[in-house]
Amino acid sequence: MATTGHTAVTSGASKEEAELRRRNVQSYQNANGGQVYKLEAEDKKKLQKKDPGFLELLDEYEFIIAPLIFTILALGTRLWKIGLSPIVTWDEAHFGKFGSHYLKREFYFDVHPPLGKMLVGLSGYLAGYNGSFEFKSGDTYPEEVNYTFMRVFNALFGVVTIPLAYFTARDLGFRRPAVWFVTLMVLCENSYATISRFILLDSMLLCFTFTTTLCYARFLRLGHKAWTVEWFIWIFLTGISIGCVCSVKWVGLFVTALVGLYTAHDLWNKFGDLKMPPIELGAHLAVRTIGLIVIPMVVYMFSFYLHFLILENSGPGDAQMSSLFQANLRGTEVGKDSPLEIAYGSRATIKNMGYGGGLLHSHVQTFPEGSQQQQVTCYHHKDANNDWFFYPNRSEPEFDPAAPLRFVQDGSVIRFLHAQTGRNLHSHAVAAPVTKADHEVSCYGNITVGDEKDHWRIEVVSDTHADRSRIRTLTTAFRLKHTVLGCYLRAGNVNLPQWGFKQIEVTCTKTNNPSDKYTHWNVESHVNERLPPGDAQMYKSPFLRDFIHLNVAMMTSNNALVPDPDKQDDLASQFWQWPLLHVGLRMCSWDDSVVKYFLLGNPLVYWGSTLSLGILALLVAWYAIRWQRGYKELSQSDIDHILYSGIYPAIGWFFHYFPFILMGRVTYVHHYYPALYFAILVFGFWVDWVTRPLSSTTKWSVYSVLYATTIGLFVLFSPIVFGMTGSNHKYAYLRWFDRWRISDV
Repeated sequence: MATTGHTAVTSGASKEEAELRRRNVQSYQNANGGQVYKLEAEDKKKLQKKDPGFLELLDEYEFIIAPLIFTILALGTRLWKIGLSPIVTWDEAHFGKFGSHYLKREFYFDVHPPLGKMLVGLSGYLAGYNGSFEFKSGDTYPEEVNYTFMRVFNALFGVVTIPLAYFTARDLGFRRPAVWFVTLMVLCENSYATISRFILLDSMLLCFTFTTTLCYARFLRLGHKAWTVEWFIWIFLTGISIGCVCSVKWVGLFVTALVGLYTAHDLWNKFGDLKMPPIELGAHLAVRTIGLIVIPMVVYMFSFYLHFLILENSGPGDAQMSSLFQANLRGTEVGKDSPLEIAYGSRATIKNMGYGGGLLHSHVQTFPEGSQQQQVTCYHHKDANNDWFFYPNRSEPEFDPAAPLRFVQDGSVIRFLHAQTGRNLHSHAVAAPVTKADHEVSCYGNITVGDEKDHWRIEVVSDTHADRSRIRTLTTAFRLKHTVLGCYLRAGNVNLPQWGFKQIEVTCTKTNNPSDKYTHWNVESHVNERLPPGDAQMYKSPFLRDFIHLNVAMMTSNNALVPDPDKQDDLASQFWQWPLLHVGLRMCSWDDSVVKYFLLGNPLVYWGSTLSLGILALLVAWYAIRWQRGYKELSQSDIDHILYSGIYPAIGWFFHYFPFILMGRVTYVHHYYPALYFAILVFGFWVDWVTRPLSSTTKWSVYSVLYATTIGLFVLFSPIVFGMTGSNHKYAYLRWFDRWRISDV
């Protein structure tokens, strides 16, 4: 792997040494392609004898002084007036509520992994909050909720991004003025400052994205120091950072992909090095597998382990989990006093055992097409429409509550009667509404009206009991085979349209696949006054199964977050609008009495970084054409610098941006913020590259203009960061374009 470490040294070198290095001195290429300079003997003596003065000391310790100053400034931009607005702002309504669940130890469900929300819960715990506030959007925080402390806790992640950006730019080989420019852009990016000031996950996501990028840059710089302690430390820190960023939001997978691409590139280069012994190549592969795959997975899974450990009480997200998992929550009704064995006449809820599966459900609404009979779906929330009676089939005598108990067995042909509407679970040769290859499943008839298409045969798949002849609550997994069509009742992860309330489609699949978990069902809760209660607490749910189950449920719900064509979302935006700073986002009410915040970026940072992506492409094309024509003006170290410090950040931008082009889910401006960071790095690279040949005076003139413009625009738009009070008409001067809805003028 080639190294760009010499550029980082240059950025921190003294002025005299830099002047000496500019002389026509000898140089050589190291084993990794880096350019190493040999100072002439008299120059070395001159540097050794010179006593460092105050300016030289400042220069030598710039790598400590500069990030310290930037961090102090970051504390100001992220914390000043952070408690000004006493109302629940934007998505604080979601993430504050999730933090409350941790304090009350109630199980909840969300589409994001748990680490960030656990940290929100930790901030509430440290603030002395007991979890009782409901965090309704627009509500005023009560006195017992120290929301300012919770916001400060969250904002500190935003503060940390500033020194992270500084050291990342250094490790990427940017010269000092460019390092300062990159750091200043992150510091003075209005949207970063605004999003960091509330109880949200975005500052945590950005922080761990920055740490992963820094680890990648540092590991890149240490490529020539393989097998040193420092090298091992940074590869394992990279793995921990990857685990953390993925444990906050799945967007972290995109920076993971960037690290993976670099790792594959690095291993490919090593594979082509015939001087490297196969054992050493295998060791490189093993270390990267452990550091960049195993460790992130351990960190990610550990966050879920803590999630399950803390949330030991029943809560609003129970129905997303398996019945066995729910049965072990405190205060749950699942399995509580439920009779163990199922008999005819029992009233029960039936749970799909596929990952992310819900409860078999019906309601009075009908299918708008097909049979137009009563809808049957899977639903993740508990209500009376999930209850079904086990009834004998129509060839058997009618159910008599006074007759001796008859138990449902493996192979029994039964009917399921919907408790609320009295209709039978039914299927027929009508195409399902979404999965056209399957048969539709509906509710039809009643106790006396119906036919053989109401009949289902029970096929036991597994049971924790040795005796599998009877159906038991929680422990028995069974399939339901339609006796006429020969298909199996199935509930995959396909969501119905709005007419089906986005609930999961239930079909009768023609494919007989016994291993298909989405055709497996179990009885979750069971009521039958004639049977003795059972004890569900004796059954435990394996962590690995719960972990996979919850992640599939998160994925399913995430995919269901699609724009509603029947509802206008004024906050949503399109992917093409983000790099152009085409729109912003109002984070709260725009009444005169409310402190108002507006998510909008620094125009120079946004437009300059977007333009830099195109300039980088032209730069690469220019050098590629000249190389093809036989020009050799670039050294190997120059090529490496362009690749690792320019092209790789551009790939990082692409990885974070392009998926949102493909996604069908609803999107907002803050989804661009991780991608923006990589565009900022490309901006810093481009400015650094084109100013290198310039004289010192000209170069500093260029940077002075960039610094001043970046700071000036941040100050100009600072009201949208620190809060706009009074009439929004006062801020009409910030509405450069009509689409920036900062004011109503």
